[in-house]
Amino acid sequence: MQALFDLSGKTALITGSTRGLGFAYAQGLAKAGASIILNGTREEHMAHALEQLKKEGLNARGFCFDVANEAEIAHVFRQLDDEQIAVDIVINNAGIQFRKPMLELALSDWQRVLDVNLTSAFLVSREAARRMVERKQGGKIINIGSLTSEAARATVAPYTAAKGGIKLLTKSMAAEWASFNIQTNGIGPGYILTDMNEALVANEEFNRWVCSSNPSGRWGKPEELIGTAVYLASSASDYVNGQMIYVDGGWLATL
Repeated sequence: MQALFDLSGKTALITGSTRGLGFAYAQGLAKAGASIILNGTREEHMAHALEQLKKEGLNARGFCFDVANEAEIAHVFRQLDDEQIAVDIVINNAGIQFRKPMLELALSDWQRVLDVNLTSAFLVSREAARRMVERKQGGKIINIGSLTSEAARATVAPYTAAKGGIKLLTKSMAAEWASFNIQTNGIGPGYILTDMNEALVANEEFNRWVCSSNPSGRWGKPEELIGTAVYLASSASDYVNGQMIYVDGGWLATL
């Protein structure tokens, strides 16, 4: 049974993985045996993340590039080709948030959120899938959605549109790439305790709402997403395709 979840010999690229949930996914897949490729945009965060993983004896390297920049993505994949490194697993985790009422929202802010949260998943996956198809050994793509892949909240329209798009992009990838033994699925995290959510946790009203509206009565922990990520990255999920798995403590199950 353990072999079903063993990622030994696999290489996983996780976008937006120097901090927060992306780092948790990277750490979890590395502990399951995968070699990790981190992505971020800040050299200092990359150095710190790599140091943490290497202290734990985990195999990792990193590339700083903008996941919304097609040329930068292509350059990284060409470098991996030159080094004969095949990416077997992709987790499209990179994302940004921008809170403003739609009546006050500039097109540039709308576009940037969509580019980073949605278009990046298409661009990175396309480069990885082209190579997976050529190798004829299949692969795994995991797109990170959100509760807003299913439900909206005021003031986060671009993020909601992007994460709703992630759900159907995931299905589109499954429809086109399943015949090449590529499984594409998504994870929809609920409200998770990360350093990027510290301000929300500190907001007493918002914190009370999260805990009272969730049947589990609490925020989730980053490590509670790892099992789902490892499952979707492993051979245990070889006949699972085009699905979104929500790790939300039961939030979407209630009214």
